[in-house]
Amino acid sequence: MADHPFYALSSHQMLRVAAATPQATVGDTQANADATIALARDADAQGVDVLVFPELNLTSYAIDDLHMQSAHQRATLSAIERVRVASETLRPLLLVGAALIRHGRLYNCALAIAAGRVLGVVPKTFLPNYREYYEKRWFASGMNLTGLSIELNGAEVPFGTDLLFAAEDRPGFVVHAEICEDYWAPTPPSTAGALAGALVCCNLSASNIVIGKARERMMLAAAQSARTSSAYIYSAAGIGESTTDLSWDGQGFIYELGELLAESQRFCRQPELVVADLDLERLSQERLRNGTFNDAAIAMGHPERRFRRIGFSHPADDGDIGLMRDIRRFPFVPNDPAKRDADCFEAFNIQVEGIAKRLSASGAKRIVIGVSGGLDSTHALIVAAKAMDRLDRPRSDILGFTMPGFATGEGTKGNAWALMRALGITGAEIDIRPAAKRMLEDMDHPFGQGEPVYDVTFENVQAGLRTDYLFRLANQREGLVLGTGDLSELALGWCTYGVGDQMSHYAVNAGVPKTLIQFLIRWCIRTNQYDADTDAVLAAILAQEISPELVPADAETGAMQSTEDLVGPYALNDFFAHYVIRHGLAPSKIAFLAWHAWRDAEAGRWPADFPVEARVAYDLPTIRHWLAKFLRRFFQLSQFKRSAIPNGPKVSAGGALSPRGDWRAPSDGTAASWLAELEANVPS
Repeated sequence: MADHPFYALSSHQMLRVAAATPQATVGDTQANADATIALARDADAQGVDVLVFPELNLTSYAIDDLHMQSAHQRATLSAIERVRVASETLRPLLLVGAALIRHGRLYNCALAIAAGRVLGVVPKTFLPNYREYYEKRWFASGMNLTGLSIELNGAEVPFGTDLLFAAEDRPGFVVHAEICEDYWAPTPPSTAGALAGALVCCNLSASNIVIGKARERMMLAAAQSARTSSAYIYSAAGIGESTTDLSWDGQGFIYELGELLAESQRFCRQPELVVADLDLERLSQERLRNGTFNDAAIAMGHPERRFRRIGFSHPADDGDIGLMRDIRRFPFVPNDPAKRDADCFEAFNIQVEGIAKRLSASGAKRIVIGVSGGLDSTHALIVAAKAMDRLDRPRSDILGFTMPGFATGEGTKGNAWALMRALGITGAEIDIRPAAKRMLEDMDHPFGQGEPVYDVTFENVQAGLRTDYLFRLANQREGLVLGTGDLSELALGWCTYGVGDQMSHYAVNAGVPKTLIQFLIRWCIRTNQYDADTDAVLAAILAQEISPELVPADAETGAMQSTEDLVGPYALNDFFAHYVIRHGLAPSKIAFLAWHAWRDAEAGRWPADFPVEARVAYDLPTIRHWLAKFLRRFFQLSQFKRSAIPNGPKVSAGGALSPRGDWRAPSDGTAASWLAELEANVPS
């Protein structure tokens, strides 16, 4: 099955790219060509599609007035020809650096070479001539040079700063090249290149190293890739350049949408390739969502009209060549502990401030909340407690009600009471079973006649009664009903219309997925947001299985109703939701990413402090099964519930489902197109 198109990167608009750090020389162009060809062959063996070399890697950079010597200029032409010939049997599009003469001027250039052909030559626009730099002594600027060509080893080749290199048979495979200082300029040429359609921006650099400069380079690449909704590949000259007055670290890295995908070791004495897989579909979708991107193109007179697209043919992948990209199992939760703590701090305080503002604006005297002892109501309650602290109001103004039904476990009810006592809120218990039984009797439901029928009506009578009580209690006690339903439940429609996980006065958890809620509670424990008694209860609640507790336990096995048995693992559902809501990816692409993230229980795509439940594996049939269910629930069965949700704060950049915010969709839509795409493209 590994030869099925599903397993190929090219089937999912993914592109394998690399930054190369060859062993440089002080002007030995033939040795430079050898080093270039050797790394190009290595990249070919790894299935690389685009390979970026440092600035002037064939000519050498730090050779001063040797740039002006005819013998060296001719040797550069010979080195270019050797690389061109070698490329005939190699996969990657090569971006190499060389100094070339055109009409009596010497230009610092990037050459695009593929399959035995020099596709084009891009001259450097901005030439540094300050501090240690003297480039204007040797080179002419390529500024405003467009629509031109250059004679190169007997061939007429496109020349200018208006070139994009586009694979004719690979959607989104469009490359722009700029050189070193271009990227430090207030107006980098790659900005216009991206606005003209390039998704992959490349920088050939010979930037020397001084203290702090490595951080500056990465900051610029992160910002440029985020600002232009692109990928940015950067390669700086390394060991071997002249150290007369400067030194070189060979820094290489790859960014996508502001995120670092891969970076080099730096100061490495061996040639190095930094390889990563780009997601071109993600980049394209990001541009579609960002109206400012299009406005910027209009403001610049649509650069697309000014650029020439140089087409070339590029082969598709041959089956499964792996994935050289970190796919987080929990896309709403950073793997890095410091970033995770920062995200939890922000998420928690967004929710706290949301409640605080709503309380102040509404004039409500109390918060009314149903406390089940489960994850969502627990999190809503601890956020509410912190909001009261921040407003200098007593926690006793939070009225917590536990409302046991026919399947409520003693463990969860006990945890609910323990949490209310530990937090110091006003707790009470209302047994809904008599009212529920009476309602079922009035409805002539079998359970009301003594028969053990546990259908959706049986479940929703309990859920609805709890909400009825909460709203009438809020009326009675001048309170605001705090919703507990989370983003994951809204995505799945795993909530009953008009009840507390869908309807409230304020839906504080509506922007927080289930997986993030678990980490937020762990963060509260770890950072001592509350006292030891509260922390102990929170830890016990985290250890429980997620259950609605609406249907009695199995009489034979004692097994309780399990939410994840019915709707699928929340870890997978949150993964699906992220790529649907935030990126709009096709189902087959989502399945491909999920398979790479989850197929190996020992793959280590999580930090050591992640919970044990993260250390599981899901095969492709399992992923396909739950993804199909997710798509049907999300696109066809649940939108009417989301269209009527109350206010609640957006928390994650991964998206929200408010009809007034990130997500607008018809309540009577169909999942047919998504299910058909999954069926057609993902092996069963």
